[in-house]
Amino acid sequence: MTDDADKIARHIKKIRAAVAPGQRIVFISGNFNVIHPGHLRIINFAANCGDYLVVGVNADSLGAALIGEELRRESVAAIGVVDYALILTIPAEEFIARLKPTVVVKGREHRKSVNPEKAAVDAYGGKLLFGSGDARFSSLDLLRRELQDANLVTIRQPADYPRRRGFKPADLIPIVEKFSRLRVVVVGDLIVDEYIDCDPLGMSREDPTLVVMPIDTELFIGGAGIVAAHACGMGAQVSYFAVAGDDQGARYAGEKLTSYGVALQLALDDTRPTTVKQRYRAHDKTLLRVSRLRQHDINADIDKAMYGQIVSALEHADLMIFADFNYGCLPQPLVDRIVEFCRERDIPMVADSQASSQIGDVSRFRNMLLVTPTEHEARLAMQDFQSGLVTLADALREKGKARHVIITLGAEGILIHSPEEPKGLITDQLPAFNLAPKDVSGAGDCLLTCAAMALTAGADIWESAYLGSLAAACQVSRVGNTPLTAKELIAELNQ
Repeated sequence: MTDDADKIARHIKKIRAAVAPGQRIVFISGNFNVIHPGHLRIINFAANCGDYLVVGVNADSLGAALIGEELRRESVAAIGVVDYALILTIPAEEFIARLKPTVVVKGREHRKSVNPEKAAVDAYGGKLLFGSGDARFSSLDLLRRELQDANLVTIRQPADYPRRRGFKPADLIPIVEKFSRLRVVVVGDLIVDEYIDCDPLGMSREDPTLVVMPIDTELFIGGAGIVAAHACGMGAQVSYFAVAGDDQGARYAGEKLTSYGVALQLALDDTRPTTVKQRYRAHDKTLLRVSRLRQHDINADIDKAMYGQIVSALEHADLMIFADFNYGCLPQPLVDRIVEFCRERDIPMVADSQASSQIGDVSRFRNMLLVTPTEHEARLAMQDFQSGLVTLADALREKGKARHVIITLGAEGILIHSPEEPKGLITDQLPAFNLAPKDVSGAGDCLLTCAAMALTAGADIWESAYLGSLAAACQVSRVGNTPLTAKELIAELNQ
């Protein structure tokens, strides 16, 4: 064998070892002198034709090379959808005959030309496809980067509030460092968030309907699950109790939460599927939300089993978090028994009861150290749609016997209402820290988790509200729920 033949044989061996049984290999080749949008479109088109994309970069000796072969190969390999890039030292049709990919892709401009690859593909029953790729596919890498990367430069921390409350942001770093000593129990509805990024194609001609083309899908943990993941990410030892269906959503959530370090106790209920919320998005905006769920209360057997597991975990806990989405995981009798258990043992409790698209009542969680409703949720709980915010917060605090109330106000920030000895009740406000949020979903969950942990770690309500606001600002700087870490918080406090 020649040296070139040896190299090709090694490449093919590596590719076949990397491809799982049943996966479709797609092959495309070219010079790729300078990667431009046309290259990205056809490469992404090829990636969508199978499961494992191999790209052959013509060696200097084969094509009209303007840039060295290794530099060109590295540029192609850096494209996110490319699974394997190699320097092609033999004609493409010879490589195809040896690799036998399921699909070979060429540019549409070659459709009417003589294509030596066709005979090679026909010999083993593969397919030769022609396509230049659509413009929408060129955004795939950007969309995935958008989901993964946080844009923290849009966070602006207020200077007047820390001065008014007698601390500096850096003073809060020891509080964050204490998070690693906390043992936290979280109870609440498990949700899987599915983000479907789309390319808007326009309006239907038959009826006034927006038409979109799905490009990419990403799954995230939501609901009380992300509360548990945030607490774990910030350093705590976390036990999480929830109900789910015996389905793929529950299996995904179990694997993901376990990978985050959360100790998950999942009660399977064959009368309900795992709650899945789909968000169809285009150009960084949500077009439509679709929720797949059941909202009935858990049955008596599941209630009893969950209570036994929860109180066992609470025997050694420092904090109890109720993250209620009103889908039946937390019926009132179960809540009352857990609250009674915690009060007998002086375990601090915090709660949020979301009612963004359904009825909820955060005041049903009584004797909490902290509750963090939105203004809408607070008004629903009090059936008061006219009073000012301070009056509303005070009434909610009295009704639920809560120690502290934080009302979240979206782009306007938060209102904090709390007793402060010897001054009595004090109200203060913090603006939103993030001036250009990417995705506001999950901001309240992050605020609740961080503020609650700060209170438990020894911070006062004013410091805790500041840390919670900073945590929420970090969360909304990226798309989808990703657990916040203590390292991220400390980096921002050091700014």
